[in-house]
Amino acid sequence: MISWILSSISAMLLSILFAGIIIPQILLVSFRRNLFDEPDERKIHRGAVPRLGGIAFTPVICFSVSLLVGLAYLTGDKTIEQTMSENAQAVSFGFCALLMLYLTGMADDLIGVRYRAKFIVQIFCSVLIIGGGLWINDLHGVFGLHDISPFLGIPLTILIVVYVINAINLIDGIDGLASGLSGVAFIIYGVSFIMIEKPVYAMISFAAFGVLIQFFYYNVFGNPEKRKKIFMGDTGSLTIGLFLVFLGLTLLQYAPETLPLFGTNPLILAVSPLIIPCFDVVRVFFRRLMRHGNPFLPDKTHIHHKLLALGMHQRVAMTLIVLSAIIFSIFNIVLSKYIEVNILLLLDIVAWTLGNMWLSKQRKIYERKIGKQEEPNKEN
Repeated sequence: MISWILSSISAMLLSILFAGIIIPQILLVSFRRNLFDEPDERKIHRGAVPRLGGIAFTPVICFSVSLLVGLAYLTGDKTIEQTMSENAQAVSFGFCALLMLYLTGMADDLIGVRYRAKFIVQIFCSVLIIGGGLWINDLHGVFGLHDISPFLGIPLTILIVVYVINAINLIDGIDGLASGLSGVAFIIYGVSFIMIEKPVYAMISFAAFGVLIQFFYYNVFGNPEKRKKIFMGDTGSLTIGLFLVFLGLTLLQYAPETLPLFGTNPLILAVSPLIIPCFDVVRVFFRRLMRHGNPFLPDKTHIHHKLLALGMHQRVAMTLIVLSAIIFSIFNIVLSKYIEVNILLLLDIVAWTLGNMWLSKQRKIYERKIGKQEEPNKEN
């Protein structure tokens, strides 16, 4: 296990190194070619900021992992060889899906792609992942179901893949939020794969975490006036979403007794790190429908918009949401050993709903308070 931990750390460090080389070059090209994310009434940022940071993600992750796997073959590491042999089908089809979504995201960031076209590509990517042998064949007790037939599992997998990819894409609304939430998920997945002796998947997880560390620095602490700030864009959010759903589906293939923290429900382990973006997109989707709006058009109703409406700084709001994701994950993973999965998911939904109701109430109170403070100024 020590060698697998070292391999995972090496993957992370290589990703940090390579991303640190590539991202400044992307910034340079973006400013030379005027490739910016222009601010508008919906967006929070001010000034010209490139949105091509995600272009670095896929090449860096794939290069780092491929380099380490190749070196493992050279040194005669039988574990890596066996793992690659057992998972060649899933990895091959997954790479095809990743490349297709990467090119789609890049096209969207550069010239724009209609959301219908992006949905079609995402559905095709989900079919590729299923072709690799990864599909939901066990609900692990949700609704009392365990083994399910392909007639139910395959359509459900397509829905989940598209859902998670878009959840990550839509949560990318303030600096560091999508990368912070995804980073938490990659750490949990990476540690899990180390403990179940799947070093290649662990390396993928930590390589993805490494590239997000470097991006997080430029995204959160970069100064736009010094041309050091960058966004991940759709290229980044879509591909990171695909990485997450690919790793989550992989974890779903294992029995509870093989997972870390003996007895952890595989579905809870796979879902918990993604609860906040996934729950948030459902709430926003139905809210838009109830207000007779187009559920696919952007607005300012996400969880981070609520926190910003309370007067919070972007970094404070981002930190609170990421900490909430960590708390959700820890409690769910530990409690899944002792609480039935349906009850645990219901508790998550109740906690999320009550939290949003409280935030909505606080937002109204804050807006009334600001309104009262502005009235005397108008009279004067």
